[in-house]
Amino acid sequence: MTRWERLAMVVALVLGLAGAARAGDVAGTWTAEFDSQIGVQKYTYVFEVDGETLTGTAEGERMGDTAKVEITDGKVVGDKVTFTEMLDFQGQQLPITYEGTVEGDEIKFTRNVADFATEEIVARRKKD
Repeated sequence: MTRWERLAMVVALVLGLAGAARAGDVAGTWTAEFDSQIGVQKYTYVFEVDGETLTGTAEGERMGDTAKVEITDGKVVGDKVTFTEMLDFQGQQLPITYEGTVEGDEIKFTRNVADFATEEIVARRKKD
């Protein structure tokens, strides 16, 4: 292998690692708006990351009501993000689970609402 080939490989590796590190950087505020079976929902997610542990809040506006809950079971591994939001529905706690992939300033989520409905949504990083 020539010196230039080694240099090109090192540069590619460094750029790849930098991109992977950025992909997993989900700390901050993200917003999403999507249509669902109960109408348009607007969400603001505030994520905090410590190692692979994701914590924070999910604040949703749906059908004229706003609810803010703590995120549970949150994880960030590479560019993969998972967490659960508990929905209080007529006194019952229903889990909404999220599985997503970070792509720059977007997270593409599959959102499963208590095994009743599955939705594809996109959260975007809120710019200051």
